[in-house]
Amino acid sequence: MAAVLCGGSGAVLSHSSAAALFRIAPERLGLVEVSLPSRSHRSKSGLVFHRRPSLGASNVGTYDGIPVTSPAQTLIDLTPRLGRLGLERAINEADKYDLAHPPELRKALEKRDGEPGVRRLRRILDRRTFRLTREQLERRFLPIVRQVGLPVPLTRQMVNGFEVDFYWPDLGFVVETDGLRYHRTPAEQARDRLRDQTHTAAGLVNLRFTHEQVRYEPEHVRKMLTAARGLLPAPAAAGPASAPHKLGPR
Repeated sequence: MAAVLCGGSGAVLSHSSAAALFRIAPERLGLVEVSLPSRSHRSKSGLVFHRRPSLGASNVGTYDGIPVTSPAQTLIDLTPRLGRLGLERAINEADKYDLAHPPELRKALEKRDGEPGVRRLRRILDRRTFRLTREQLERRFLPIVRQVGLPVPLTRQMVNGFEVDFYWPDLGFVVETDGLRYHRTPAEQARDRLRDQTHTAAGLVNLRFTHEQVRYEPEHVRKMLTAARGLLPAPAAAGPASAPHKLGPR
């Protein structure tokens, strides 16, 4: 708060200092960053002043009684500084603490083209929140399956009471996919855990990928499938598919 007071009327905590206040990213070592609503020149040891007369009222607020840039504005300000993983972590933390959920953040970027960080932040959000249709998912996933030497799986099968995306009954192998990484509700998260636990308890090898990984990180998907293949029995000769695994007495 003292740093903001040093900035005078209208000053707000910003950039890495705002991120640290929100607990979404670390503060720059030894420096406190403050944004000013005017072009006035101020300086003080240990403080970095950003002169931003165009910073609007919708982009600032208070948190724990301290004037600060909004979570969305803070993420925009951080974007040019952070690598992809660091920025994704900050977005996840903002979502976890109910500061800025991805749909709200995406909306906050509207009509802000040209501002530093906006295009890159929008690109990351778009990657994380898009969904492939079932047909698009299969069209991208099945060639990877063939590349790692696995047989063609069954699709959209009921296994242990859940519909799964890809299933190899002879191998005891299931692959599930998530179309939305960010802000899954507690009920959705609990159901995902229940699915994975049920499949594991039934003796299945179970992998879960995001649609983003299938679309943008096929090499990672290929690597994981190759590793999983080493845990599976050798594929059986082509023939009728076996019955799905089910929990119960053996």
